[in-house]
Amino acid sequence: MENIAVSIIVPVYNVEKYLKRCLDSLINQTLSNIEIICINDGSKDCSGNILTEYALKDERIIVIDQENAGVSIARNVGMEVAKGEYIGFVDSDDWVDLDYFEKLYNSAKQNNCDIAVAGVIRLNKFKRKFYLNYDKLIITNDKDKKFELCDIPEQGCVWNKIYQTNLLKSFNLKFEEGIYYEDAIFSPQAVYYSKNLVTVPDVYYYYWRNSNSIVAKTSKKKEIDYNYAMQKATAFIKEKNIDISSHDGYTKRFKIFNTSIFKIRKKASRTQYILFNIFKFTKNKFPIYFL
Repeated sequence: MENIAVSIIVPVYNVEKYLKRCLDSLINQTLSNIEIICINDGSKDCSGNILTEYALKDERIIVIDQENAGVSIARNVGMEVAKGEYIGFVDSDDWVDLDYFEKLYNSAKQNNCDIAVAGVIRLNKFKRKFYLNYDKLIITNDKDKKFELCDIPEQGCVWNKIYQTNLLKSFNLKFEEGIYYEDAIFSPQAVYYSKNLVTVPDVYYYYWRNSNSIVAKTSKKKEIDYNYAMQKATAFIKEKNIDISSHDGYTKRFKIFNTSIFKIRKKASRTQYILFNIFKFTKNKFPIYFL
């Protein structure tokens, strides 16, 4: 195989209903010199059989089986074996545009950037909305601007980017194991340590909000892990003197006993006030007209 441009790491756990859609979007990428590292994290459904079926059809697919250990360990295992110049992450119930990795890789290479960032569209059975949307290519090495463009810590997602492999290895960046919301800790570090990044317009990562996914299910541990991850991300941002107060999408939280009771969120020309995550009032700086 020719030199690998991007290693795509896909943790897989009990996603037989969605896995083929994800894999089809990867094996049909317009960028052909990729490897697709699928970590079967102890799936108990037919996900393992689907991975075997696809690996037999496409030699670029590498399947690693392990006992269920969680998404952080799965991603870390993938990074250890990755041979690509860049690394990308795709969750197994999501998918990407067919030119996704070509556009991100070419933008990163042509502009000598450590990270390339794509837009995000969130979907479920009933609706779709833009989480992040870039209408132009922007290159920056300014630490504050990098965080603003990625909307960190509000959108600390790891999967709408590719990262230069040497960047991750140089700073020994790994996902913290045994917790939910591990992205929120990893993303600020990767973005901060990158020398520069580029936003890539008109290409998207499709985030499927699966009602049966780990993320969708609530639990006391998830609540604890969320608070822990956000506190750790915020502490890192503060330690590195990164100013996020002017971000489009910046949220100021007011807490009692470590629980958010009131939020003020700035987004574009709007300011939204949220009480108990239930009552919401939006004030528009400028009128919005619907045609």
